[in-house]
Amino acid sequence: MNSVKHGFFPDEVIFHILARLPVKSLFRTKTVCKLWYRLSSDKYFIQLYNEVSVKNPMVLVEVSEVSESKSSLICVDNLRGVSEISLDFLNDRVKIRASCNGLLCCSSIPDKGVYYVCNPMTREFRLLPKSRERPVTRFYPDGEASLVGLACDLWTQKFNVVLAGYHRSFGHRSDGTFICFVFDSELNKWRKFMSFQDYHFTHMNRNQVVFVNGSLHWLTGSSCIVVLDLDCDIWRKMSLPDKLGYGSGNRSYMLELDSCLSLIEISDSWMNIWVLKDYVREEWDLADRVSLRCIRGLVPGIFPISQTSEYVFLATHKQVLVYQRKNRVWKEMYSVKNGCTLPLWFSAHAFRSTILSCH
Repeated sequence: MNSVKHGFFPDEVIFHILARLPVKSLFRTKTVCKLWYRLSSDKYFIQLYNEVSVKNPMVLVEVSEVSESKSSLICVDNLRGVSEISLDFLNDRVKIRASCNGLLCCSSIPDKGVYYVCNPMTREFRLLPKSRERPVTRFYPDGEASLVGLACDLWTQKFNVVLAGYHRSFGHRSDGTFICFVFDSELNKWRKFMSFQDYHFTHMNRNQVVFVNGSLHWLTGSSCIVVLDLDCDIWRKMSLPDKLGYGSGNRSYMLELDSCLSLIEISDSWMNIWVLKDYVREEWDLADRVSLRCIRGLVPGIFPISQTSEYVFLATHKQVLVYQRKNRVWKEMYSVKNGCTLPLWFSAHAFRSTILSCH
């Protein structure tokens, strides 16, 4: 978009100001003038808005309170505080399975095998075609994919959804055959490939899938990172930091940090933040070392969810905390007032507020 001066400021200055508004506030500005009305569909402004937004990761957490029959979706933003988001536009009861660059992959709770990709900020959604004609009943466990990943490229505005799990014949254990379905948003169809793997994942490992360098990454329970290269449909392993502690009580979680793969190691007293500085050589650097003494009572049940170079979001059973890395201050951002059926970390996802379309 050409930079033209309307009024007191050049258009470029106005675009940079508007690019820092929440999505809802941005859409309200459409009534101001014709130029602002066209912004949400202008490719240059969309790119600018998304570039600004990805620098401010948030946390989405599903809260299921004991006193209420339905759950609510809470968005925790370090800059703007706490707000509630609704997925009612899907007209279905869904579970968030993956999050990437403002898009969510949700699975239908009543209808197994039904998946949506949506942008909760723009309320756009896309119902994905079935991965196969028969219902997904041969994944392990419980008829669902073990791994669900969402890879969304901000530059091309294309996305992939990955469903992967072990094949199991009826009445038998898995034979090690790992089936993977990959949905291509541009082609609007699934592709399938198989391999033989022996990976084990905890609930948090499955939730914390990271998309960097054109690949999806999961941390396994066997001290390695599993990588799916979406360009050539190949699974491979990636090593962890050599100096990673494996003592009793040490836990590791994988997040993204400034478009790099990051590993957060939590022990009884410390939180170490590792960053993969050289992706090809698999060279890790220790970026920060944080004392956990002032939250010692929460350490056994605390889980990192999202981070930037300035702060880290962590979830406990009933709280969402933020740690400010520069001034080394802890702050409670959200707390469940009543009892909740599941811990907050169980259904917490990293999130970014973008105007990316899922169509």
